[in-house]
Amino acid sequence: MTLPCSFAPTIVSARRRVTGSYLQPLLDAAGARGVGPQALARAAGLPEDALQPLPESLAAEDYLRLLDAGAALAHDEHFGLHVGECVKLGTYSVYGLVLLACRDLGQVFEQTMRYEALAHDLGRSQLTLQDERAEYAWISHYPQASRHLADSVFAGIQTFGRWLAGGQLPPARIAFAHGGGADNTEYERVFGALPHFGAPANTAHFDAALLSLPLPNADISLYPVLQQHAERLLGQRAATSAPPPIVAAVRAAVIRNLAQDRVRLPSIAAELALSPRTLQRRLLDAGTSFQQVLDEARHALARDYLRQPGLSLLDIAFLLGYQEQSAFTHAFKEWSGTNPGAWREEALRGAG
Repeated sequence: MTLPCSFAPTIVSARRRVTGSYLQPLLDAAGARGVGPQALARAAGLPEDALQPLPESLAAEDYLRLLDAGAALAHDEHFGLHVGECVKLGTYSVYGLVLLACRDLGQVFEQTMRYEALAHDLGRSQLTLQDERAEYAWISHYPQASRHLADSVFAGIQTFGRWLAGGQLPPARIAFAHGGGADNTEYERVFGALPHFGAPANTAHFDAALLSLPLPNADISLYPVLQQHAERLLGQRAATSAPPPIVAAVRAAVIRNLAQDRVRLPSIAAELALSPRTLQRRLLDAGTSFQQVLDEARHALARDYLRQPGLSLLDIAFLLGYQEQSAFTHAFKEWSGTNPGAWREEALRGAG
């Protein structure tokens, strides 16, 4: 099964960005190899002062050019791996702070799928469970980019994950869609095992029991505050990004069918006269997924329903297509950082 992937704002290709904090490891890796910001900017076709001071954000396409420019100027065929090794606690901005407050690795993956867009629009994460195995997949928005992109993402996850876990993690079975380099021993050093190259997707397979691993450095008391802040930022991004037509069409179809519990991907695709695979591909091209659109619609409707005192929590759960109230309560707490009853009390008090 695929874990719930909560709402992340839809960003059309022309507006995809990378935050300055996510750019910093690239600058650090280049600097450690004698490549300064001005030379890096020039090689990527940017103004010499584009990276000094560190910009608040940068176009995703410019970030990709900087990755390739850094590799060329540093004569480093594994530049992406070394960028990932430069990841620090502040690299993922607010999203990273949320991860620091998670209780275990399972919650880290859930929040990654939800808040990844707050750090970058380069791709999206997905976690799938099958029996006792877990598969993490990173779906790039730029499949034609050089291997430095996927390398930097996975090496960054490895670096940050070790810090969260307070030490080494068992090596995952990693697979890359690219073909690797001329000498792949550096991959073995970074990941603890040699990845498989030329795979259908960029993935990491590991024992699902690791998802329950508690995080020794976590301050879970900060989680609700940080999550609410992250939610506000997601809302701001969504408000300034008009959804592509396919996203608007899927959202409308979801809302029409929620109460009848007909919001599975195949049924929504059929209503839109598309195959499920085509619908998935078009949503991915729009920077989102079916699960993200579904969760965003449910979250918005839940807030509206909770402002209506005549609806019980059980009524609302059924209206949103949940079979049990407990499932709705869990989902709403992940969206809002609080349970729906407490949210309702606060909303009704504010309206009084």
